[in-house]
Amino acid sequence: MTATMIDAEDAWTAVLARDRAFDGRFVTGVLTTGIYCRPSCAARHPARMNVRFFADGAAARAAGLRPCKRCMPDDVSRDERAVLAAIAAIKAAEQPLVLAALAGETGYSPSHFQRVFTRHTGLSPAAYARALMQERAAQALTGEGKVTEAIYAAGYSGPSRFYESNQGRLGMAPSAWANGGKGVTIHWAVVPTSLGAMLVAATDKGVCRLSFNEGREALEARFPKAELAAGGAEFAALLEQVVAAVEAPGDFAHIPLDVKGTAFQEAVWKELQRIPAGETRTYAQLAAAVGRPKAVRAAGSANGANNVAVLIPCHRVIATGGGMGGYAYGLEIKRKLLAKEGAIDEDLL
Repeated sequence: MTATMIDAEDAWTAVLARDRAFDGRFVTGVLTTGIYCRPSCAARHPARMNVRFFADGAAARAAGLRPCKRCMPDDVSRDERAVLAAIAAIKAAEQPLVLAALAGETGYSPSHFQRVFTRHTGLSPAAYARALMQERAAQALTGEGKVTEAIYAAGYSGPSRFYESNQGRLGMAPSAWANGGKGVTIHWAVVPTSLGAMLVAATDKGVCRLSFNEGREALEARFPKAELAAGGAEFAALLEQVVAAVEAPGDFAHIPLDVKGTAFQEAVWKELQRIPAGETRTYAQLAAAVGRPKAVRAAGSANGANNVAVLIPCHRVIATGGGMGGYAYGLEIKRKLLAKEGAIDEDLL
């Protein structure tokens, strides 16, 4: 059967780009040569009229095609098995595993396995292990236990390693995570914009919340024990930058953020920040870009879990068929944002 998990034109775009992120999601059948390839195959591109897309090698072989000897498309499943086995080993290990040990378990050389793992997950094995520990620590710190106990339970050798690893990442101190934001001051304001009333909130690390049609109650629900302070001189300067960025969207890299999510969510958010103003991506493209081409629904969920609208531009993601997709603050605001950036025609508003 032909591939159904990806639009044919999206698949052809991936083939033309030789996008490795799509390897394993479909294979390209070339009817004139009788072979099928990975999307990233380095061979000369065939004419579009001679191409059919198949869900996997089995479907292509059932249609009478044989695997390409250059890109060996059937090895994709081997790569996936190797990555899954490594992830299981990382999760089960009490201490960080060295790359050579992980590669030895899969039969790959360390350098090749590092490339395979990064292509599938968006992170190196070491970065994945660190992200897993950070995620476990953040989850443990939201419970009722002591901070030190949570740090050891997450797999760190001690508090010093935890603080060194998470410096500048968690934003709030670990004790604050354990106490619903206790001891943290969050400055906030609701300001009028061309998109409607906008809530902006920030810690001393950066913006931790940007939303529309929300107020103090929403912040209290997210940070029940934090000290909420309206305004402030330093916050006013930051707020001015945020409002300017929203009214004239472009590069937001100069605005500091204080956000926290799972390793996968943060990978999605980083990819969102790479989408240039005036361009859009589909949910399928977003999933592929973070190395998880089959996790389209999960990418959509991570997109929706974004706490900082506009600055992490989740509005730049649309449905594969060209529809607007969803948006937490309503499609009218999403259309206005895309129109401001020139991604859609203003006549559509």
